[in-house]
Amino acid sequence: MQDQTMGIKPGPNEQNGRQRLIQTILDLAAKAFSPEAARDTVAQRQAQRDFDDFVQRTKTWNLTAALNILVRPGHCPEWLHGKLKETLARIPLRPDGVRTSLEFVFAVHPSSTVRSSEAAAAQKKGANITLEALQMATRIVAAPPQSVPPDTWYASVAPQLLQLLDGGEGPELAKAVAYIIGFGILGTRTLGAPGTPGWKYLAWPILEAIKPPARENDAPSGEEIIDLSKDKVLVSHADLARALRRMRYLTASHPNPGLCKRLLRPLLLPLWALSSWPNPKQELNEHICAPALELLQIFLKLAGSSEILLDLVHNVGYIGGQNPKSPEWVYKETDKGELQIVDATHRIGNNGGNSHQISLQDMDYKIPKLMELVTSSFSDADISTVFLTLLEKWLNSSKRSKVGNIIIKEETEDTTDPMAQLTEVRILQALMQRFPDKLATQPRHILSLVSQILAGQDDLGDEEEVLAVALSLLNMIITAPGFQKSKADPETIGSIEASLETLSKNTNISDTGLTQTATNLHLLLKYRDELHDPTETPTTTTTAPTNRQIEDRKTYSLAISYIRQSDSPPPVRSEGLNLIQTLITAQSPILDIPGILVLMSSLIRDPEDYIYLRVIKIYTLLASKHPKSVTKELLDHYIDAKETESVDSRLRFGEALLQVVERLGETFTGEVAREVGDALLSIASRRGRRPKTEAKQKKDERLREMKKNRKNNLDDIMDDDDEEEELTPEEKARQEILAKIVTGWESRRGTEDVRIRASAISILSSAIESNISGSGPTLLSTAVDLCINILQLETEMEKGILRRAAVLLVLSFVRALDKAREEGRQLGIGFGINAREDVKRTLGYIAQTDDDGLVRQHAEDVIESLGNWEVRRLVGDSAEVGSRSGFGIGAGGGLTKLAGLVVDPERSASFATAASAAGGDGSGAGAGARFGSRPRIEEIE
Repeated sequence: MQDQTMGIKPGPNEQNGRQRLIQTILDLAAKAFSPEAARDTVAQRQAQRDFDDFVQRTKTWNLTAALNILVRPGHCPEWLHGKLKETLARIPLRPDGVRTSLEFVFAVHPSSTVRSSEAAAAQKKGANITLEALQMATRIVAAPPQSVPPDTWYASVAPQLLQLLDGGEGPELAKAVAYIIGFGILGTRTLGAPGTPGWKYLAWPILEAIKPPARENDAPSGEEIIDLSKDKVLVSHADLARALRRMRYLTASHPNPGLCKRLLRPLLLPLWALSSWPNPKQELNEHICAPALELLQIFLKLAGSSEILLDLVHNVGYIGGQNPKSPEWVYKETDKGELQIVDATHRIGNNGGNSHQISLQDMDYKIPKLMELVTSSFSDADISTVFLTLLEKWLNSSKRSKVGNIIIKEETEDTTDPMAQLTEVRILQALMQRFPDKLATQPRHILSLVSQILAGQDDLGDEEEVLAVALSLLNMIITAPGFQKSKADPETIGSIEASLETLSKNTNISDTGLTQTATNLHLLLKYRDELHDPTETPTTTTTAPTNRQIEDRKTYSLAISYIRQSDSPPPVRSEGLNLIQTLITAQSPILDIPGILVLMSSLIRDPEDYIYLRVIKIYTLLASKHPKSVTKELLDHYIDAKETESVDSRLRFGEALLQVVERLGETFTGEVAREVGDALLSIASRRGRRPKTEAKQKKDERLREMKKNRKNNLDDIMDDDDEEEELTPEEKARQEILAKIVTGWESRRGTEDVRIRASAISILSSAIESNISGSGPTLLSTAVDLCINILQLETEMEKGILRRAAVLLVLSFVRALDKAREEGRQLGIGFGINAREDVKRTLGYIAQTDDDGLVRQHAEDVIESLGNWEVRRLVGDSAEVGSRSGFGIGAGGGLTKLAGLVVDPERSASFATAASAAGGDGSGAGAGARFGSRPRIEEIE
């Protein structure tokens, strides 16, 4: 929980109180834990109790702030550091420890900075909750310290988290807690899997309030009076509504599809019963039915399948219990219009589950609700599969009902429940009426079923309704636009044609419409392939799509619907992006690349972090196969020639462009590299003009002047004066500096925003370091000159981030040169001694005079790196390089050989011996041939 830079500044009184608290903690800790205190064990134990009592009495916020300071390096003795860290880690165990820990992290985390509109105002309502701060808070609260057992930790922490999840402390804090529970605890296998303490204390209380477990009959005590004429309430209306609200926060606040499936799968039938409760009152619909419907839709969109749909069909009348046929408990509406869970076996007169069956009125209400879910959440294949399953079941039951004499069969639940059979038949009819086009997605199965029905028409007797259904299905299949008789099973088609001919001549059928329909279908099926659209010619016909293309199109359409629906919760939108990412990874041929790029360009502006981060990842995947299209799309929005994008949106497009460049790596070259480099240079330079932005700035300036004049004319400004009086001189100076910096970032008189320019230079730095040869010498020279000019000319305080980026570009350039030299690549790029001296002279001046500490530090690092590069360029990196190229560094660290020169200042005895052995006086071959003979000094008269 250590903060590197305090995000909030305490006032003088608060600061003095904190200093006294820190000193008191140190004094008590010295008596309790110092090595000297161990000499008197009795006094030490008493001192430890005094220390613990003082810690318990201290307010949680003050204790957290004091301990956070003490655990920093150098602020307390080494023997005390471990104890204070343990005390700080146990803060969440206090009754208000979780909330205090979260608020403290959100306030002091370095990423929790103010926005430009808030720069000049004191931050009294807490800092903005950033993703980085949220991740740190998750590490603090989610995982128990080593000194605390997990059961003890979660038994204290979980009730606090659930209370904050209720939203009483604000929606932002509830959303943060949902992230901590979902990703930090329940989202991990070790902490949140079923059976672990995290699941026991966080997930189970919510689940059992919606679907209570099966319980044994509680034996009443001898003195307890039980009124068997009243319902025994297991879960009240308020507890049920609170559980649904908590589940909604957990599943809909952040994208975690895996957790959603684990939490909502056991609640499938309860959520269906609550969401389809017949004719609910307004309050019941608002607090119970609507949240349950939202949760059910989330689960069905994430995990919808034919098995799930069949489960709903078979349990349309579910109203409670672990066993739907004989429920132990049921949902029951009270006279006040509230819904509660009651014991189904408690009240006198209840005959097990027989008194809790769906009525015809409830069936008429629930089946349309089910059709709406089918429309929004299930695929065509799922609908077709369920339809065929129900149809076969109905046909089998019809055949059994016509068999005479005595039938020996095993009684099943389905055959003994006529209401369930009636419900399934009604659902079958609703599917045929509402989804005739979707039922044709599996023509082979339907044709096979129709063939069996028509072939057994003699066994149906008077059951002409079955024949009407079969003919209706056959008409739906053969009139579908894509049906071709030649591609169907010849045996099945032949059987159908023969049966249709027989049916058309059957005189025992009372309904003459069936025989006429059979005759028409027989003719249509016989000449189906000879029927063509007059406008269709052989040149306009296309090849039928493959099964993979059909499935990919369905997946793509489903993903687009998940993303574009305005009411889609985060898990569903995340699943849509995941489906698109899967298609891109599989290189599906049905992808519309321009359409996807337009869609991603609209999604990258989304305020949710998880959306635009996933979008950036999709951009990088697309760039591997379509680099030119992706970079052009990103550059168009990043340059923003029409001035329609906000600064934040442009920065996000810049971040996406940066990751695309890094992903391309060595392939970032040619026309793509030149276009990106030229665009970045034009943005980074000071020549950019934005006339629309300039006009808007003038208009805003006039509005500010009008508001300022109006404010000066007001007499009642006591609130503002009071606010100013609360600020210390240091705080006022800090706020003024922040306001000046943030205001200076914005474009002035139509110039480019400083933040965008710094972003462009950073992207260019990454491009140079990724592939320096792809950028070309002209662009590199221009980029380095631009950075040197920025360092020399743009020295204002608000331009600090621009100068930092400029210095780092020079550093990236040096690194790229060094990397190319190590790899032995010839770049054809000149960086002569004069240019190096100019760069070092400018950086040396910046390192001594710049107002920004980071700029000075970066300048020193670049000077050092440039010097090291010059040395390595001259002598190589190691003895191995020296032995290969004839120069290097000796074992003692001194220069032994220089590149391009045959000079050996440390001529060893081995070379002299070799030369002597070869030629006696060193004039022979061998070593002397390489280094020349040793010079001789002679006295000459």
